Amino acid sequence: MKNYTANLLRSSLALMLVISGNMSFAQENIVVASIAKPAVKEEEIVTEGDSLEAKKEKEEEEGKFSVSGYLDTYYFTNFNRPASRDNMGQSGVGRGFDRRVDQFQLGMVQTVFKYTNKKSEMVADLAYGPSAQYGNYGNVPNFTPAYGYTIGNDTWSSVIIKQAYFKYNATDKLSFIAGQFGTHIGYEYIDAPLNFFYSINHTFNSGIPFYHTGVKATYVFSDKVSLMVGGVNGFDYIHDNNRAKGLISQLTLVPAEGLSVYLNFISSNESNPDAQGKTPSGNFTVYDLNGGYQASEKLFIGYWVMYGTQKGTLSAPGTFVPADGNVDKKKSWYGANLYLTYAFSDVFSLGFRGEHFDNKDGARGLRNVDSDGQAIGASANTFTLTGSFTLADGHLLLKPELRMDAFNKLSGTGNESSQQFMDSNGNYTKNGQTTLGMAAIYKF
Repeated sequence: MKNYTANLLRSSLALMLVISGNMSFAQENIVVASIAKPAVKEEEIVTEGDSLEAKKEKEEEEGKFSVSGYLDTYYFTNFNRPASRDNMGQSGVGRGFDRRVDQFQLGMVQTVFKYTNKKSEMVADLAYGPSAQYGNYGNVPNFTPAYGYTIGNDTWSSVIIKQAYFKYNATDKLSFIAGQFGTHIGYEYIDAPLNFFYSINHTFNSGIPFYHTGVKATYVFSDKVSLMVGGVNGFDYIHDNNRAKGLISQLTLVPAEGLSVYLNFISSNESNPDAQGKTPSGNFTVYDLNGGYQASEKLFIGYWVMYGTQKGTLSAPGTFVPADGNVDKKKSWYGANLYLTYAFSDVFSLGFRGEHFDNKDGARGLRNVDSDGQAIGASANTFTLTGSFTLADGHLLLKPELRMDAFNKLSGTGNESSQQFMDSNGNYTKNGQTTLGMAAIYKF
């Protein structure tokens, strides 16, 4: 019994020593583990700027899709009270887009679908409404029993495409664009939100192209100099009417802070081919200089001067010859514009535009018609005063506008009723017109 008790005590003591050693080993492991790996992980601190930058980089890599656009509407009155209730005059192009008076009118509804990533961009700019149709003025629909309403070999849907192109950024400095794109020439735009003045001037409406189809490349030499060069079918027509191609270019200069200079050019032969398919000699050329200067925080000064020449029949769009029918002699036209805008506050700005447009050679569509019904050249001085109210966080623009157009007056017996603009009796007794009204533009 005594030996049994002694053996039991020795066994119990050995067991306790083993357990004690194991517990000590486990605690040592716990301490080591707690030193090697913190119990609570520290979170990385991310600032708002870092977050936005990371989001931007991700969008550039993966691509971003966006939808934007605008719609505009207007109501104007003409103090001549023309019987036709329009501003178009004898020439039929006495006004660009705000053509109707004494009635509420829709201008354009635009939707721009854009996809962009780091190396490329795609733009589909679709437009609907009267101004969209005016912007495609040469693409008139024709009706045939076999095909219905068509524009050449295209359906009506071609007219709603204002721009459709893609851009490829080959390097940080060199990029390429292919497709249909708005013209690089001029100071003003088809898009109402991009212009301070609601009505477009004669230099834009009658002096330059609206759009081109082709390819162009731009190289950015520095933040002060870039150059664009391209090849296009011509201008303002869905189909090219001949095999000749046009050359376009733009030199952009920023010689000083707040000062911009754009030197633009196009040269193209738009003559219709003969019976053998050969393109006769002809040339359409425009030289263009425009830009602006931010004179102060509130005052901006813009300028635009262009000079154009034409030889031969201009057949894109349509068939268009000089007023005297002489296609062998070079004809010319030019426009000069001064723009002044002053921002009184974040809500209200006021602008003045003065323009002289000369088409005395009769090369372009803005013409007079004499008492014998013969189209002759014309010139016009235009003065526009426009206010701009910016509301709804910049989405809504209200533009009250007063505009005066004065054309050269036709003299001579019988020309009393052969002036440019219509009176209330339906006779063309006015060589000038004044319009007043309001435009509303909502952009998104």
